Amino acid sequence: MKKFTGTGVALVTPFHADGKIDFTALRKLLTHTAKGVDYFVVMGTTGEAATLKKEEKKEVLQFVLKHNRKNLPIVYGIGGNHTAAVVEEIKTTDLSGVQALLSVSPYYNKPSQEGICQHFKKVADASPVPVILYNVPGRTSSNLTAATTLRLAKHKNIIGIKEASGNLEQCMKIAKEKPEDFLLISGDDLLTVPIYSIGGCGVISVLANAYPVIFKKMTAYASSGHYAKAAAEAYQLLEINGSMYEEGNPTGVKYLLSLLGVCQPHVRLPMAAPSEELKKKIEKLRVR
Repeated sequence: MKKFTGTGVALVTPFHADGKIDFTALRKLLTHTAKGVDYFVVMGTTGEAATLKKEEKKEVLQFVLKHNRKNLPIVYGIGGNHTAAVVEEIKTTDLSGVQALLSVSPYYNKPSQEGICQHFKKVADASPVPVILYNVPGRTSSNLTAATTLRLAKHKNIIGIKEASGNLEQCMKIAKEKPEDFLLISGDDLLTVPIYSIGGCGVISVLANAYPVIFKKMTAYASSGHYAKAAAEAYQLLEINGSMYEEGNPTGVKYLLSLLGVCQPHVRLPMAAPSEELKKKIEKLRVR
């Protein structure tokens, strides 16, 4: 599973002002991020998957596959809070060319750990490609605990977890007990280096949309044990990171990408355009 080490970029979905997908900008984004990332993550939270129609999701996936010049591995997001519907989507989606699924823990329902475990077993059983769990309690309102993660790590088709709980103690528990080949992936850009230090293997990143080369250097240093040098790269992002989420993701990173000339800052409702205050903050704090 070395193909999923280093930096995975959670690709944004560029839009025109009328809300339609901007495929020209998406192609530019693929070229820009390929300068430093190790794999593409399509239709994650940052890609605004929640507000794309099924056909649009498929169009984006096919476009990324077609314009993947470096032939980087592709991780595709399929998840939700209706287990049967998630399984059906997996079965009816053409996953040719996709190396793994990223599947978020069920949200809104607030299931028990047993419910979460049974949900992911159904997903993994149905998937023709390996599954990476996605734990993000800030969005799902429930936590995929270390104990449940370790239980699911025994499933032959579950290969890792994107851990975005922000809880390093929980990450340490996973790192201590996980199978050797189970991937512990940071879901928080600024926790990438600490998670590497306890046995993690990379990050699925928002800011790598804008700064792929910084992430390339950071993960290269961290994977070779040069944590001071890796931290120095991470410190470049320390000030701007918070503004990426201040008014919701991907509002911040899309505005940052617009400053870099990669795509326009448009998002789909219920996400809203960045405030003037946020724009000024990002303009001031962006890495040059």
